[in-house]
Amino acid sequence: MSTIRLLGAFVSLIVFACGTAWSQAYPTKPVRVIVVFPAGGGTDIVSRIIFQKVGEQMNQQFLIDNRAGASGMIGGAIAAKSPPDGYTLMVYSQTMLNNFHLYQKVPYELKDFDGIAMLTRIVGMLAVHPSLPVKTTKEFIALAKARPGQILYCTAGMGAFQHLATSVFANMAGINMTHVPFKGGAPAVVALVGGEVQAMLTVIAEVYPHIQSGRLRPIAVSSDKRTTQFPNIPTIAETVKGYEFTSWFGAFTPAGTPKPIIDRLSAEIKKAMEDPEVASKLSAQVLDPAYKTPEEFTRHLKAEFNRMKDVVKQSGAKIE
Repeated sequence: MSTIRLLGAFVSLIVFACGTAWSQAYPTKPVRVIVVFPAGGGTDIVSRIIFQKVGEQMNQQFLIDNRAGASGMIGGAIAAKSPPDGYTLMVYSQTMLNNFHLYQKVPYELKDFDGIAMLTRIVGMLAVHPSLPVKTTKEFIALAKARPGQILYCTAGMGAFQHLATSVFANMAGINMTHVPFKGGAPAVVALVGGEVQAMLTVIAEVYPHIQSGRLRPIAVSSDKRTTQFPNIPTIAETVKGYEFTSWFGAFTPAGTPKPIIDRLSAEIKKAMEDPEVASKLSAQVLDPAYKTPEEFTRHLKAEFNRMKDVVKQSGAKIE
C-alpha cells in the first residue's frame, strides 16, 4: 500500500474515532425539543412520552419547547435557523410536507432539516359535541346534507392533518361544512368541548380523554381497519368506501448536524420506543410505533412529499 493510501486510511480512522467519541460524549447540556404545535396536542403528547425516556437513557434533560402557529411554520423556522449541533431538535407531523403545497411561501425548505427518525403513525377519529344529534357516520353525513354549511368543524390550522382529513372525507361523502381553523389541535379541541364548533376529525390522542369523560362522542376512525384499542368504533370507510387518512410524527435536526449525533439520537429513540412503559403509553393514545432510521425516514419524506401534493390538490384545500 502506498504512503498516500496509508495516510488516507489513518486520517479516516482518526475522523471515525473522533466522531464516535463525540457522539458518546453527547449530550453535555440540556437539549431543546421544539414542538411546532401547542401543549396538549398530539405532537406535544408523543414528544413528551418519547423524549422523557430518551432523557433518562442519556442522563440529560430534553426540554419540550412549544412554538406554535402558522401550521407549525413558526416553530419550523426557529428550528431551521438553529445551530446544527444536536442541541436543538424538532418534532413535526406530515403537516410539514402539506405546507409546501398549500402556502406560496414557506420560511424554510425540506433540505434545511435532517431526519432523525419517524416516531409513530397517526390515526384520526371523527368526534362530535354531544349536542349534535348523530351517533354514526351515516347519520353525520345525512345531517350535513340536510344542513349544508351549518356544521362547523375545527382544525389545527389550514393544511393540518385535521383539515386535509376532513376535506377528503367531505369530498368523498358529498357534504359541505364550514371550516374553523385554530393555532393548534389543543385549542381546537377546547372549542369543540365547549360547543363553539360541532365536529372534529383529529388525532385520537387529542380527543380521547374527553371521550372517556363523556364530553365528546366518538363517531368513527380514519384508518382503513378498526383499531385494536377501540374495536367497537367503526371506520369511516365502512360507510364511505375507500376512505383512509393516516399520518405520522417525526423528529428532525437542523441540516448539517454531525451524522454520529443523528445516529446516536435515532438509536436512543428506537430504544425508548421499545421500552414496555413507553409502548403502553403510546398505545393508550392510539399512537402506533412506526420507527424508521434516518435513511429510511429520508426516503419516506421524499415519497410523501410527492404523494401529499396530489392529496392536497384532490382535497380542494386552499389557503384563504
